[in-house]
Amino acid sequence: MATQSRARPKGRRRSPADDAADAIVHDDLNMAAAALLYDLAALQPTERSQFGYKRAAKAIIGLPVSVADLVAAGTLRDVGFVGPASARIITEVVQQGRSPSVEDAIAKSTKPSEVMSRREFRSAYLSHFAMQRALSAPLGKGVVTRADYRGDFQMHSTWSDGGEDIATMASACLDLGRSCLGITDHSYGLPIARGISMADVEAQHREIDQLNATLRGRFRVFKGIEANILADGNLDLQPAERSTFEFVVASPHSLLRRPEDQTARMVAAVNAPGVAILGHPRGRIFNSRPGVKADWLRVFEAAAKRRVAIEFDGNWHRQDIDFELARHARDAGCIFALDSDAHSTGELRFTDYAIAHARLAGIPSSRVINCWSNDELDEWMTACRGRS
Repeated sequence: MATQSRARPKGRRRSPADDAADAIVHDDLNMAAAALLYDLAALQPTERSQFGYKRAAKAIIGLPVSVADLVAAGTLRDVGFVGPASARIITEVVQQGRSPSVEDAIAKSTKPSEVMSRREFRSAYLSHFAMQRALSAPLGKGVVTRADYRGDFQMHSTWSDGGEDIATMASACLDLGRSCLGITDHSYGLPIARGISMADVEAQHREIDQLNATLRGRFRVFKGIEANILADGNLDLQPAERSTFEFVVASPHSLLRRPEDQTARMVAAVNAPGVAILGHPRGRIFNSRPGVKADWLRVFEAAAKRRVAIEFDGNWHRQDIDFELARHARDAGCIFALDSDAHSTGELRFTDYAIAHARLAGIPSSRVINCWSNDELDEWMTACRGRS
């Protein structure tokens, strides 16, 4: 099952969330309208003319209300950055389910293939409005909710490329009602992200020990690392170095635009000693790149066998994995991590997107590590560290 493939394997079970997800995404007119604005942006001759449509699209994606309601109320133009041309396209989508204006522009364009290829980079993303609906929709007993969520297991601090120190991140998580976090600064093999050296890891862990002593009984910081998956599936941390941490997130940060299959690379990463979480598995970015192409069923089967958690990275531009792909991981028996990938306190809210995708995939809270007790987390992390 390649990155771009959305075909459902024969016999795959459908959950109540599947039908609810289909309805929520089908009704996501905000994303549908924004996508067409991105189509029109791709046809523009200059960056300046592209910018206006992209800015309007971002404004629509971030709305907490449906564009259908704004069109009905006659208040669409009150949205910042939505000009007459963008408003016309949005209105056409709401009223007709399509945009003749965009279709005509594509037909007259000399680069329709570029527009069509970009559409592959926007599949199964949620607008802010759709995300809110997914969080509140009744999706069946046991499906993960925000109320079940205890802590975020991918975030970055000033020890690598984050903007704030660990104490500040912990305080912000406490303010959100959480009771733990996993700090996962980038490893030394990713210098572009100011990866942390092993010498600095010792100092970081002393800082975490002091913070945990201060917060004992109220909050716990788990000692993690985000290791980089190399081209051959090995990690940029040696097995002995990985054992220094309570848990290891293995994530791809390179070869994310390659058309060739990378199943072997991703399976090797899942099977690497000490790996606990497969972070943002595809490495996709909205409207920019589709990410790793692989037989994800094989990857998920390997992860389920090793009890390596598959991550929902809630960063809005990633939303990786999405609910469609996650259903296959669910049926393969995987466990999951729902994380923000935050680099500042303001980005901690990205967990809402991760939770929304997990809910649309029908993931039960019992299979989400972010909902487990500290004792359950300790037991699982110890088992991950002990695997050869």
